[in-house]
Amino acid sequence: MYAVIKSGGKQHRVVEGERLKVELLNIEPGQTVTFDDVLMVVNGDNIQVGTPIVAGAKVTAEVLDHGRHDKIRIVKFRRRKHYRRQAGHRQYYTELKITGISV
Repeated sequence: MYAVIKSGGKQHRVVEGERLKVELLNIEPGQTVTFDDVLMVVNGDNIQVGTPIVAGAKVTAEVLDHGRHDKIRIVKFRRRKHYRRQAGHRQYYTELKITGISV
């Protein structure tokens, strides 16, 4: 059984027991979060697709930790124009453990 949820403007395919990194959520580690924006639930041959969300479906998860991803480098460069810009970015994330999928 798996579900597709929406969090932070992105869609994530989740399975019960999976660890997942999503955009930063303002919830303390150790607490539980419930996702009501479930776009699809698949249980064997039974597929429920929402329009846009599946009514009554919920995904619960436990917040494990907060952190930052590895740095990515942003480079803008124009050859022969004496133009070069460099920047770095580290995105904040919340690590979750999916504890349940209910329909």
